[in-house]
Amino acid sequence: MKPNYSYEDILALDFPPVIVYAAPLLIFFAVLEWYLRRREYHHHLEEARGGVSSALAEKYKYDVKDGLAGAGVGLGYLISTAMVKALTFGVILYFYNLTPLYVPTAWWSFIACYIVVDFCRYWAHRIAHEQRFWWATHVTHHSSEQYNLTVTFRLSWTQHIKVIFFIPAALLGFDPFVFFICMQIGVLYQYWVHTELIGKLWAPIEYFFITPSHHRVHHGSEEKYLDKNYGSSLVIWDRMFGTFCAEEERPHYGILKPVNSYNPVYLVFHEHIDLVRDMLKYRHPKAWWRILFHGPGLTLDKEKYYGFYKQQGGTAGAGNLDQGAVREETPGNVVV
Repeated sequence: MKPNYSYEDILALDFPPVIVYAAPLLIFFAVLEWYLRRREYHHHLEEARGGVSSALAEKYKYDVKDGLAGAGVGLGYLISTAMVKALTFGVILYFYNLTPLYVPTAWWSFIACYIVVDFCRYWAHRIAHEQRFWWATHVTHHSSEQYNLTVTFRLSWTQHIKVIFFIPAALLGFDPFVFFICMQIGVLYQYWVHTELIGKLWAPIEYFFITPSHHRVHHGSEEKYLDKNYGSSLVIWDRMFGTFCAEEERPHYGILKPVNSYNPVYLVFHEHIDLVRDMLKYRHPKAWWRILFHGPGLTLDKEKYYGFYKQQGGTAGAGNLDQGAVREETPGNVVV
């Protein structure tokens, strides 16, 4: 028989804070990576002075300020998570209690739930790159031009609204305890793939799972790397839906319009500010809708169309925003 839960029941279950327990290890490995990269950087600089190209040294160059900015964003993320915990728990609990379906809690249900959650995360991630409203909740993670473990800490303080993408897992009847454990493990899995110190792995692992090689592609700004490898733990979703790309040359990281800031607050909200600023230039809901839910590279022809105005025999008059007023940039208009 399916057990129904109240919010108090869920809190009483005393979820093990997996991420909190793992935090000291995450910090330790981030510091260890910094040390190893620093050592390799100086080693290759010495070789460069001897006539060897310094290009390899740049791979190990480490921006400490960038790492500290990532840590600042991560701290804010933990605070924001605690503040909206009731909301995220409540959404999942509501839909779990609503559905007649129920998956009994067993060892295999954790595996099944993890796969379902990973599938949901693929689409949440993909949509976050394809629609500007959601991109604003994710761009923080891509704003660094470095690629190291501290990038994992760059999680937007507004990304909790993406809980709606995980409602299907609740509707399938997975126990909330199982669901939230799988969510935490999924977040932890993504930590180790944010490094350049690990090359390509054994072929079967590379085929089924997201690896550092796959995720480096995702953070790359080259045209061929854009909009690729959205998977969280499993790369099979990318292979199934045509978004997979293997790593070839080392990517250049960051977003196409660099933020150039170490301020954690600005790193989180700069795209929200630009989004509102762009919407204020127009006066028609169609324009607002396109700005919010088209790609981050969408532009509107401001010289011919402004808000609800359109050309009528050379004179501006009231009317709908003409479809021809919209143009999309190239498919690679967002950094993935």
